[in-house]
Amino acid sequence: MELWYTEKHTDTVDFSIKVKKQIYSEESAFQTIDFFESEEFGTFFTLDGLMMVNEKDEFVYHDMITHVAMATNPSIKRVLVIGGGDGGTVRELTRYKHLEKIDMVEIDEMVVRACEKYLPITACKLHDPRVSLYFEDGLAFIHGKVNEYDLILVDSTDPIGPGEGLFSEAFYKDCYAALADNGILINQHESPYYPNYAREMKRSHSKIEKIFPISKVYQFHMPTYPSGHWLFGFASKTLDPIADFDPKAWEAFGLETKYYNTDLHIGCFALPTFVKKLLEE
Repeated sequence: MELWYTEKHTDTVDFSIKVKKQIYSEESAFQTIDFFESEEFGTFFTLDGLMMVNEKDEFVYHDMITHVAMATNPSIKRVLVIGGGDGGTVRELTRYKHLEKIDMVEIDEMVVRACEKYLPITACKLHDPRVSLYFEDGLAFIHGKVNEYDLILVDSTDPIGPGEGLFSEAFYKDCYAALADNGILINQHESPYYPNYAREMKRSHSKIEKIFPISKVYQFHMPTYPSGHWLFGFASKTLDPIADFDPKAWEAFGLETKYYNTDLHIGCFALPTFVKKLLEE
């Protein structure tokens, strides 16, 4: 008997992976957490049946959520990660030796503990001395904070369930207040391809544009996410990710990356025409 994991990308499109075995399944207070072993993607992790992380392509997402901002402002020292329970975003941040403070706020501790056990490829740096873990609601955590971070990375699920509030205008306003004068906000920005995802992309972008003077969108190829065409939002009070970008400053860190590079930094902000039109609507 063959075992397959199948995720519905739309009502008429499915994405399936042949599974060797299921290695973990639990219901937390917030969601259903599953881990599987597969031939093609190694160990992969799902929440409520949706692909979150797998060993084969996790580097794409974690490179792009982290290094674009760090290359725009290499002087960043204080970082907040909201979500990111698999630990991959924190792993990439800890590679920057000059960072002083990395706070991670994840509402579901069970996700973090399961990733520590079954996905050490991403969860391997959560005990770095600069990292503080907070198992609470990210909306409540950030509310009322002023000038506390240079960078906020919203490494969230889709805007349903526990991640819903992380796409609200009130949340983005709190992020603005919590950032320093040259602070940067990066948020998971959904996909432009299928209508249900594109709708959330447009809603998120329109809210951020009202709040941040600089608001841009950049893209990356994520093979196991719906359509493979995925986006992050870049928002800042003062820094432009292209005009203020100094490739040599980032290259001086000497980091070896599998997806991000300084040529890609410029190119990822060059969006297809249909995406530009969707964002302008």
